[in-house]
Amino acid sequence: MPDRQLSSSQSKTDFIPLPDSFFTQAVPKIQDLAELKVVLYVAYLILRKPDHPQFVTYKELKAESCRLSAELGEETLRQTLDSAVEHGALLHSTLNINGMLEDVYSLTVDSRQPPTINIFAIYEQNIGMLTPMIAEELKEAEKLYPPQWIEEAFKEAVTLNKRSWRYIARILERWASEGKDSGEYRRDIKKDGPDKYIKGRYGHLVKR
Repeated sequence: MPDRQLSSSQSKTDFIPLPDSFFTQAVPKIQDLAELKVVLYVAYLILRKPDHPQFVTYKELKAESCRLSAELGEETLRQTLDSAVEHGALLHSTLNINGMLEDVYSLTVDSRQPPTINIFAIYEQNIGMLTPMIAEELKEAEKLYPPQWIEEAFKEAVTLNKRSWRYIARILERWASEGKDSGEYRRDIKKDGPDKYIKGRYGHLVKR
């Protein structure tokens, strides 16, 4: 009797969950097949690593573009992403990751439906009075990072007596690029001290 046991690759299928709002809010805004493929792949890249922030970089998408279509070159990918942003299916931001400005893309709907936090209240309780510019940056951070990361980044900054949103933003960017739970962030704090983020090429961006 033939062996009917399936291999691990055949017997296991990974599922990527998407909320109803993705289909009711994002999908109706998509204009063509290439755009749909790109938006779905953005969702896939975000959701397959649940501990990562709510965005993917352009470099990640470019590296994976061959899986979408052999004809999806860099120019077409850029145009398709711009179209998805224009139609409201994706959000585009620019982040400083490891000293380099990178284009990042996120979904316009909450793909994981994490617990919510009041980021404005946390800022006022730990940093001080809100300004319109800071409020806009806080809104952007809410779209990009998990709530737990934001809360823990505030705690790190307060513990080190670095009560500045710029400092907190750099913590989040570092976690996004290196992995929050890799231990690298805490080792660097111990090795280089709390002034690590205010030294070097981009130190002028971080306020004490």
